[in-house]
Parts: sequence; C-alpha cells; structure tokens
Amino acid sequence: MGANFSSIFVDPNSLSVQSSSCQNNPSLGDLPEGCVALIIDHLNPQEICKISSLNRAFRGASWADFVWESKLPTNYLSLLERIFGVDYEKFPRKLNKREIFTILSRANTFDGGAKKVWLDKLTGGVCLSVCSKGLAITGIDDRRYWNHIPTEESRFQSIAYLQQIWWLEVDGQFEFPFPAGTYSLFFRLQLGRAAKKFGRRVCNTEHVHGWDIKPVRFQLWTSDGQYASSQCFLNDTGNWDLYHVGDFVVDPSNTSMNLKFSMTQIDCTHTKGGLCLDNVVVYPCTFKERFKHF
Repeated sequence: MGANFSSIFVDPNSLSVQSSSCQNNPSLGDLPEGCVALIIDHLNPQEICKISSLNRAFRGASWADFVWESKLPTNYLSLLERIFGVDYEKFPRKLNKREIFTILSRANTFDGGAKKVWLDKLTGGVCLSVCSKGLAITGIDDRRYWNHIPTEESRFQSIAYLQQIWWLEVDGQFEFPFPAGTYSLFFRLQLGRAAKKFGRRVCNTEHVHGWDIKPVRFQLWTSDGQYASSQCFLNDTGNWDLYHVGDFVVDPSNTSMNLKFSMTQIDCTHTKGGLCLDNVVVYPCTFKERFKHF
C-alpha cells in the first residue's frame, strides 16, 4: 500500500528541474508527525507497517502508542501475563504498544509447549491452538491404536495418528483470558498419513476406514453455561481440514473463560482408522468464512 499511496505525491526536492512556484509547495514529508499518526490510526497493522517506509514522519508516527493501542485487544496486559507467566509490572522493561503488538502477533508457546497463542496480523484478533499432546485421547498410550509422529505440517511439529480403534474419544479443556467477542472452535484433522516421496507430498490411505458409517460428534462447553455441538462424516482424504465444533461468546465482564470440548465416535459396531489429529484451534468467529468445514 505504501508504494501506491506515495505515488500520489511528488516531493519537490526530488525533481531536478522545477519552477519557482513548485519549490514552495509542501511535500508529504512536511506533514507533522502528529497529523500523520491521526491518519494512519485508521489503517490496519499491516498497512501501518508498509506505509512507515515512506519517510521520517510516517516512520515516527508508526510508533505512536495511541495508534497501536487501538489495534491491541483491550486486555493485552492479561494476555502478556498469561503467556509469559509473570506480572507485567515485573517485566525487565516497559514495552511500547507497537512492541507489544509485535510480540503478541508471534506464535507464542506456553503451558509447557502444549499451546500457542497469537494475534492475527490483519485484524488483531486473538487466536489459540492446543496441540494433540495437550489433549486427552483414549488409547493414546497403546501403540496398537495411536502414535505421535513428527511432521512439518503441524505448527507443533507433531501429530497424533490413529491406526485403528473401536472407541474414538478425544477430550480437551483449558482456561484463557479471551477478550470480549465471539469465537469458533475447530479440530484440525486429516484422513491418511502424509509423507514426502522424491520431494513430493504423498498421502498413505492404507488405514483409512470406518468414517463413512457413522458421523463424528463434536461438542463444546463453557464455564458460563454455553453449549454447542455438531456432527459430520469424515470423507476428505489427504487434506488437512478444520471441522467446526461450535461458537461461544465472551462477555466483557468475563476476565477468563474455561472451555471443555470433545470429539467422539463411540459406536463399537465397527472400527475406524487412518486419522491424523493435529490440534484444536480457536479463532474469532469472523474467520469461519476462510474455512471449508463448518
């Protein structure tokens, strides 16, 4: 955006031949930094970072605290304290608001590596992910059924792979200080086990079976009494998909939300297998438009 925006203006100092009247015209660089800050306050974080390269005034304004205050979640201090496990007052030094946004927009790992949280760089919305090792999976300790396998296709570098089982049950629970808003919870799943062969991605579907007989049921409970459920057949082999469990609303009065969720297929009339479980993710509800399964 910065290149397009700057092309509208011509800096008189950059012209080799000018009329005397043009020499007195103000340029983009003559705008007061405070005025520039008021302008870029209406841009999203990515646009602010791009436009900061225009000149010194825009670069300075792009660090204004009030600009980034409006991009941060209202409870950003609670997020910092939850992620790093220490009161903000005890941080080695005070951070300006742009530094805080930069830190929170990274995929920050916490709770012993079981969870990651980050701000969406476009909207500033809070996103959270729980890895497969942070979930309670029935039969996970028996290698005849489940295995944890390494992969570059997971943000946690590991997934849980189901070879075959009669009773599928995956449960999870966590507490987190989400800012007020509406959120969606998903399971990230894939039928078939992906691998690299001669530099190409291939998917082994040898163990995929049983998912077309009965649907998988997803459920979600919150500490303030909300409940959601959904069910669907798993049929998309070889692709990672986000399966929508449900939505929940965080009220401004809630300082922290406790979530419980599950994925089950406990009809013991048949076995099922060949399923990869990566993680559970929570996104702002508006993100649903980006995904296939909801």
